Amino acid sequence: MKVDDYQIKIHDGPARYGMVGGAETPLLLKHEEMEIAEYETLPYSIPRELAEWGAAETLRMASGSDAEYAFIHGSMYRDLRVKCALELEDLGFRRLIVANMDELLQRPRDLVETVTSLREALKPDTLLCSTFSHPAFIPLLAYMGMDIFSDALAEFYGRLNVFLTETHTYPLNEYRLYEMGAEELVEENRRTLNLVIREVRERIKKGTLRNLVEERAASSPVNMSALRILDHEKQDFLQKYTQLY
Repeated sequence: MKVDDYQIKIHDGPARYGMVGGAETPLLLKHEEMEIAEYETLPYSIPRELAEWGAAETLRMASGSDAEYAFIHGSMYRDLRVKCALELEDLGFRRLIVANMDELLQRPRDLVETVTSLREALKPDTLLCSTFSHPAFIPLLAYMGMDIFSDALAEFYGRLNVFLTETHTYPLNEYRLYEMGAEELVEENRRTLNLVIREVRERIKKGTLRNLVEERAASSPVNMSALRILDHEKQDFLQKYTQLY
């Protein structure tokens, strides 16, 4: 597989601003342009034996793949996730997608534990990716060290006639904000995601991402709970790259 070297330019806490393949990170990608190795799809809450089988199958299918991206599986078991991620690194993958992100975004403790455990275990030049992240969570995810986001959410909500803002989702059949066709709504949702990613990058450069994370945490109880768990239980992780003045 062809892997572009990733260069970290600036840290703002665990968040990273860098360059990969001539592009700045954090980065928004079109989901159809992401070449992903084959994988075994499994739910989040399943027996450990099934999760072990799914992770093993994912590794087997990824072995020898020319794709740039691979899924980190392991369902609800963090040790399986970390093991899967490290073995994918050994196979040569440097762009790893956190599976079951839709479930993790509803479980604040699991979200924090999973993302921070992976970021600490992986090499600095391995990029963590999410294919399904609401805009309100992107600052927090980037703050924990996630680097790449796909625009799949824009199309998913656009086809459901749901308008994305930086903090909320608005079903347009209930909230008459705009009258748009599906394609136009998908593009508007992409613009929202792109704006958030650009905002996060600039905040990292200025050393003010934490302020944005706190602002967006107020958008939902899950977001706020995740930030509080991060602050109360992951101070060593946060302080590792935090500048002292």
